Amino acid sequence: MAKRCSVFDVADYFLCLQDPEAGDYISNLKLQKLCYYAQGFHLAMNNSRLFENDIEAWQHGPVVRDLYYKYKDCGAGILKVSEDFSPKILSETIKELLENIYKIYGQYSAWRLRDMTHQEPPWINAINKKQEIISDQELIGFFKTGLV
Repeated sequence: MAKRCSVFDVADYFLCLQDPEAGDYISNLKLQKLCYYAQGFHLAMNNSRLFENDIEAWQHGPVVRDLYYKYKDCGAGILKVSEDFSPKILSETIKELLENIYKIYGQYSAWRLRDMTHQEPPWINAINKKQEIISDQELIGFFKTGLV
């Protein structure tokens, strides 16, 4: 079983991958969706969470509450890596997963990712059932269909 890391470590690694000079940047909204995809695929592949935090079904898609509040004051601006973050704390397996998620989903705008999550069963089912938390079972069921 892979070692669990914090959602903030996952977020910081994604922020290391952005290239604002090339017009590639991550806002709070985009970061939320990248973390959602990372958690979903990790659950589907390993049957365990990548990070402990629950993913909640909010108006603009899946959100990790603690992560949202960390960057709330940044609005839609470019987020920066925490000064004390070191990628060395993440395993090579986790870094590879996050890099693959970023290659696939990082190319999309925050609003495109929002729209994509609004078409996916984990968010739709949580909203329709008026559930705050998107369950691991929902994530596993949906993301297993995306594994090759």
